[in-house]
Amino acid sequence: MISFNIPPVVGTECTYIKEAIDNHKICGDGQFTKKCNAWMEERFNAQKVLLTTSGTSALDMTLLMCDLQPGDEVILPSYTFSSTATAAVLAGANLVFVDIRPDTMNIDETKIEVAITDRTRVIIAMHYAGIACEMDTIMDIAKRHNLIVVEDAAQGVMSTYKGRYLGTIGTFGCYSFHETKNYSMGEGGAIVINDSKYNERAEILREKGTNRSKFYRGQVDKYTWVDFGDSYLPSELNAAYLWAQLEKADEINENRLDSWNKYYAALAILRDKRIIDIPEIPNFCEHNAHMFYIKCKDLDERSSFIEFMKKNEIMTVFHYIPLHSAPAGVKYGKFVGADEFTTKESERLVRLPLYYMLDKMDQEKVINKIIEFYKK
Repeated sequence: MISFNIPPVVGTECTYIKEAIDNHKICGDGQFTKKCNAWMEERFNAQKVLLTTSGTSALDMTLLMCDLQPGDEVILPSYTFSSTATAAVLAGANLVFVDIRPDTMNIDETKIEVAITDRTRVIIAMHYAGIACEMDTIMDIAKRHNLIVVEDAAQGVMSTYKGRYLGTIGTFGCYSFHETKNYSMGEGGAIVINDSKYNERAEILREKGTNRSKFYRGQVDKYTWVDFGDSYLPSELNAAYLWAQLEKADEINENRLDSWNKYYAALAILRDKRIIDIPEIPNFCEHNAHMFYIKCKDLDERSSFIEFMKKNEIMTVFHYIPLHSAPAGVKYGKFVGADEFTTKESERLVRLPLYYMLDKMDQEKVINKIIEFYKK
């Protein structure tokens, strides 16, 4: 069976994990956590980056720092993972879903402004498949309405929008280092803080409500509980695993792009014949090859396609069920405007195997079987 995903391994992970163990420092904020934070700050030109226990916890921290009050609203796409929504629910907000663009599967920036009310506080821009939302328009809307912009860049590490790395454009950015992402620490993530006024609050929130970070920097002579917080600090063992990946970040990125480009070149003929759709990359983006998907004609064709590929020992998978149609989405939110594309496009989309060091012969088999399916 050709797997849909295999977590990245570069070869030095065990060495670094053993080094953390030998140093008797396996809880968070040791040398590997600090290396990862510093690498991202320098590479992405980010004001401050903090590793977290997951991309979800990065979103949780972010929305908690937005100081939402009961009845406040957060605008987000319905086509996203549940974490994008649960973070806002945890912070006490009501969800306002809007439609997506069919070309990128991102939030439709032209549908945001009509969804704004006097209770709107936050816009969440989720960069689907590592392809950027139209951030200039979103940031302009936010500025005119005095709103916070949160970038859910869980899939967008190393991607850019007009030369700026995803996660560094809004007030906050959130990354994921789950095993399904381009760079992995098993479970993990990071919060990117682009306004320094939130730095101290983030450290306190991440460290169980204490000023422990200031204590370790020698800024206070003892640390204590100073505010609400939680435990969002990942293990040093996870950070050691991630550090191995970040050292090879460009190599991993280039390898994935090679595979992505091969899919694109081989399947363009089916797109040109209007048999399938394949991803579109706006000219203002550089993407990270997080995923390659095709869009079938409809739900029935997609089901047949997935079954055909499975019979040929190739794992292909669909993606999100729109959140506004899920039980929790009905409970906590509402859809504003017409659902022109969210449901329809979600029912057509299917993801192909794509991961670091994808075997070339396996990829050829995937391509050949797709062509075979559509010849029928």
